[in-house]
Amino acid sequence: FFATVPDDLTLKNFVLSYTDDKISQQVHVPEAIMNSGKFESSVFLNDHEAEWILTGKVDAGSQRMRVEVSSKEADVELPFLRSKFGLSVSFDKLIFDLQDIIKIKKNLLEVDGVFAYENLKINHRRLSDSTIVLPSAEMEGGLQFADNYVALREYSTIRIKDFSISPQIKLTLKPTKQFDLAIHTGMFQAQDFFDAIPNGLFQNVEGVKVEGSIAYDLDFSVNLDKPDDLIFESKIDDEDLKVISWGQANIDSLNSSFIYDAYNDTVLVKRFAVGPENPKFKRLDQIPYVLKTTVRNTEDPFFYKHNGFEEEAFKLSIATNIKEKKFKRGASTISMQLIKNVFLHRKKTLNRKFEEILLVWLMESSGRVSKDRLFEIYLNVIEWGHNVYGITEAADYYFKKQPEELTIGESLFLSSIIPRPKTGLTSFEYTGHLKPWVQRHFNTYGSIMHKLGELNNVAVPENYGFYQVVLQPALRPKAPVVRDTSLDVI
Repeated sequence: FFATVPDDLTLKNFVLSYTDDKISQQVHVPEAIMNSGKFESSVFLNDHEAEWILTGKVDAGSQRMRVEVSSKEADVELPFLRSKFGLSVSFDKLIFDLQDIIKIKKNLLEVDGVFAYENLKINHRRLSDSTIVLPSAEMEGGLQFADNYVALREYSTIRIKDFSISPQIKLTLKPTKQFDLAIHTGMFQAQDFFDAIPNGLFQNVEGVKVEGSIAYDLDFSVNLDKPDDLIFESKIDDEDLKVISWGQANIDSLNSSFIYDAYNDTVLVKRFAVGPENPKFKRLDQIPYVLKTTVRNTEDPFFYKHNGFEEEAFKLSIATNIKEKKFKRGASTISMQLIKNVFLHRKKTLNRKFEEILLVWLMESSGRVSKDRLFEIYLNVIEWGHNVYGITEAADYYFKKQPEELTIGESLFLSSIIPRPKTGLTSFEYTGHLKPWVQRHFNTYGSIMHKLGELNNVAVPENYGFYQVVLQPALRPKAPVVRDTSLDVI
């Protein structure tokens, strides 16, 4: 590349255009002059709709190059991206400073330099509801290019305000594709991390104030041809962390009565109090043991042991999604489901999942809300059918019972539909009895609870009560019409 770059160059009336059936855009450089490697020019979009200033210097002999791109006006979007990908990107300045190129050996090249930006703004519906504003950041380090891999150079560092991180990233291309990521931060001030989070990225975390130092370690490796063998080890040292004040998501509010907004996708369908003023609210000690046990075992068996996240569930989720080549399986714990339902919007954006993780970490590490209280809220707010929320409504809707009257079979049925609550009625025959395929759930989780000794003090009927589960008559599907063929005329 550098062998082809001249020290002196004059370019006039350079035009790059793009046209398809939806858009037509043009980038125009009226004049660009390079003198002894130094250059400066203006780049215009269409008929001077926007202007960017391009300056820098190329030193071909030393294989160095510095390029700065500045927007003449604020919030000017880059062309093509919105119309083609629904992505909006604007910035005040981008800096690319290529400082060194080293050929380590025949098939290994190292490229070092600095990349920085000022006031970068990104908007895409899959990323966030609002525009993500990144005031400034700098990445110093480089890349390694080999014939079979691309990797971030060791000690490459990303800095945002007072927070810095040096991840280790490697993408192996052959003989099989493999991705490796390692993060080992050492101890750092926790507030520096929250101050570095861009505005608009995690709205419910904005304003969080913390004290203390934390350290985070992550080792992740996956061979894309053998995803079941992936490595995922995540550990955080946050014993010194103390939450001084919450952001928009006030976790402390969970310790008293609050109003819950129930959504159907993104539409608000119901509001109700989660507390004793609501006659449908049930304290945890009022909910039968078999219901609590079946729900916990099907949704989050290690709820009382983990700190909000279950590592094996993450590994299984990642492996499944890689094999299916789409998002097929989640790894949500009860804590994560609760944070999502109570504090976060329902749109499936990437930032919502990361925001959910941050809030769960803060909630669990702070210890401000007990596990029993979290489980109590969960059982009183989760959806169990169309416009059916909480265990009191669920018991009445399906069986015309109070929660304390539920049997082990009815509890196992209710636990089976939590992942897909609106499909609950499809589990029943017109007689009101469960369809045969539902028995697999009973056998699987009934056997697990039996082996764990969690049913030792429970009267367990045959097949874990499968045949005793009967849907209330008003909800049963119509019986199939049987035609009397004896009256047919031959």
